Amino acid sequence: MIGDAQNRGLIPRAVEKLFSAKREFEQSQGVDNVSVSIRVELLEIYNEEVRDLLDDNAGPDGQLIKLKLSSNEAVGNVKVNAQNEKEVAGILQLAQERRCVKATKSNAESSRSHLLFTIHFDVSSTTDISSSINRSGCLHIIDLAGSERLDKSGSHGALLTEAKHINTSLSALALVIEKLQAKKSESEHIPFRDSKLTYLLRNSLGGDAKTLAIVCCSPHQAHFNESLNSIRFAAKASKVELKDGNKVDV
Repeated sequence: MIGDAQNRGLIPRAVEKLFSAKREFEQSQGVDNVSVSIRVELLEIYNEEVRDLLDDNAGPDGQLIKLKLSSNEAVGNVKVNAQNEKEVAGILQLAQERRCVKATKSNAESSRSHLLFTIHFDVSSTTDISSSINRSGCLHIIDLAGSERLDKSGSHGALLTEAKHINTSLSALALVIEKLQAKKSESEHIPFRDSKLTYLLRNSLGGDAKTLAIVCCSPHQAHFNESLNSIRFAAKASKVELKDGNKVDV
């Protein structure tokens, strides 16, 4: 998702694209006529608790954020204004240092939480307050922790608790995807509230959102079952219809 200087990940590439679009738009409209502001927030879901990675008290014992159930978003977390790609890179590095990562038998640097990176952009007229050019939007990029086979990872104690929460939340996401794929009416219940992950992803899986899922599989024979489950999940996700006939791209 983040990569390094030689092989940049999805987040740095997306950030570069957004800032390039911001500069082009401001130049085309005139920098004295329109302004595009960008803010960044970073959350992690650890053991079904939502933590703010940009809070001064963040880290292994980071701040817990209560969810505002009426709008599917965290309330009271830090949103940092960013002027360029370099500032976002610094914010990402800080968040990565605070994210919960531990070693298991399967992975020397296993993510023990889901990472939610959100970049907000607001377009506003600097000359006419009533102008219709005022708009806002956001891009969510989610780095999901991988599901674990306990017999392979050797997790126990705190690692075991973390693995159970990771697997439970991923199962909740799979169930939501399955229900969305099978639903026949708008009134049909979708269990978004079954986990913090699916609750925060609700707007990304409905309405006029555009959603892309990247599924990573291992070609190694020893990981056949995990890869097969991932492919089955991708097949279901690709059939989910969003607003106006759009589908989840996989």
